[in-house]
Amino acid sequence: MFRKNGADTLIDLLIEWGVDHVYGMPGDSINAIIEALRKRKDKIRFIQVRHEEAGALAAAAYAKLTGKLGVCLGVAGPGAIHLLNGLYDAKLDHAPVLAIAGQVDTAVMGLDYFQEVNLSRLFDDVAVYNQMVVSPVQLPAVVNQAIRTAYAEKGVAVLAFPGNVTNMEMNKGTPYTSPQIARGKVQPLDHDMDAVCAALNQMDKNIVILAGKGARGAREELLTLAEKLGAPIVLTLPAKGVIPDRHPYCLGGLGLLGTRAAYTAMQEADILFMIGTSYPFTVYLPERAFTIQLDVDARQIGKRYAVDVGIVGEAKSTLAQLNERVAYHESREFLARCKANMDKWWDKMESLEEAEHPKILPEYVARAMEEMAEENAVLSCDVGNVTVWAARHFRCTNQHFILSSWLATLGCGLPGAIAAQIAYPERQVFALCGDGGFGMMMADFVTAVKYDLPIIVVVFNNQKIAMIKFEQEVLGNLEYGTGLHNPNFAAYAEACGAMGLRVERKEDVLPALRKAAAAKRPCIIDVLVEADELPQPPNVMVEQAIGYAKHLAKELLEEGKVSLPPILRL
Repeated sequence: MFRKNGADTLIDLLIEWGVDHVYGMPGDSINAIIEALRKRKDKIRFIQVRHEEAGALAAAAYAKLTGKLGVCLGVAGPGAIHLLNGLYDAKLDHAPVLAIAGQVDTAVMGLDYFQEVNLSRLFDDVAVYNQMVVSPVQLPAVVNQAIRTAYAEKGVAVLAFPGNVTNMEMNKGTPYTSPQIARGKVQPLDHDMDAVCAALNQMDKNIVILAGKGARGAREELLTLAEKLGAPIVLTLPAKGVIPDRHPYCLGGLGLLGTRAAYTAMQEADILFMIGTSYPFTVYLPERAFTIQLDVDARQIGKRYAVDVGIVGEAKSTLAQLNERVAYHESREFLARCKANMDKWWDKMESLEEAEHPKILPEYVARAMEEMAEENAVLSCDVGNVTVWAARHFRCTNQHFILSSWLATLGCGLPGAIAAQIAYPERQVFALCGDGGFGMMMADFVTAVKYDLPIIVVVFNNQKIAMIKFEQEVLGNLEYGTGLHNPNFAAYAEACGAMGLRVERKEDVLPALRKAAAAKRPCIIDVLVEADELPQPPNVMVEQAIGYAKHLAKELLEEGKVSLPPILRL
């Protein structure tokens, strides 16, 4: 007769919660859990990754994309430690993730045993729920509470299981709780709505909307409000795609990766309406503007920037209520001026994309990807200069754009694409990676091959950690430690059993993308791009210009092209 042990119960509970796959690596302290997964492989898939960090990053990306629980698994000691970076990505981007970590047997805990690590202390800062399961009797209630908390607080829950506990048989009298979470809508208070309407109904004010990822799913309501107010919309980077980039009300992003039009609009704003964002780079926000902030989480109101009216509620329902109460603004002068600025910006971007150059410009690669991407494609963007090229030169319509927005961890692009293809097997999925970011996680490209995930990885290969090179130069320093020695990534793809395409000429970029899209199999397109193309910010600060001038002077001196008088060499 089949008797359930702790591992069986754990996996059955995951299935009850609707979990259909787990990312991880097998190992001795989790052998019982792996066996339980094997026995239930018709209901829940085990996705074997080559590095636990990739598994945690994939779990985080899956949660960001779907809102469902992402689950990752690591062995005691090093495996659990490897999960940590991906879990911090989930924490900072408010994604519900469950991490299951093995632990040494209870009989040897506290004895500095082989691979013993204090997991409670290790995960204390990253987790909203952090518990070691030391008895099968507590297991069902603890598992349910962990998942319930991860969903309720949109964060990371960690469960550590000593190997002997997962092997113990379950007692027939073990109490079970319900594997479910109650959900409800967060509605604003009437007097807060009154204050917001009073501010927005002022007819002689320049109103700018700053929309964050909290506005995702509220496109219709957001655009209706913007139309009534005559207000342009600026998007935070995590909110890229909330409205189409080419929409006449859209001014693109803000900050170093943003647009000049957005920067100018912020400087001219009389009223700033922040929706679903706690924007951190406050230097780009208006110095003097009446500010309204709408967020589902009261803790985010006024967290980083002084606000005059805070309103707690969900974006979609709250904006729908506002649309019934705000008056139509007849004046479109400010909106027209902002749109004219944005048209100039697009002209500038197009000139950069089409500029003649002996090497392939990264701006052109991003634009070519825009031409190839289907309407519902998912783009998993890595961190670095590639983020700039994607943010500015890939115009989203209905594509889903994800990245490591708050942790900004290199290497997130590939795991995010793996998760996206598992979440949406029918959709086209791209990973946009710099060579530095891809090099960190490239071992897990074989995971895509193993599970026949037809992701298209586009590597912007410039043999540099180029954003850091630019940062060094802006500080007035000489470039140091940023050069990369790369393999042929296309040949690597072929060695993994996938398609590999190496592109060295501009005219071959689009054909390569078409070939990869038609192949319906994992592919790496290794594009050799210009290394010295600068991710110039939309508004160059004086300090940046001075720093870069210092860098150029130092570079000329190092190369012996300039000889200074002795007194200036001191």
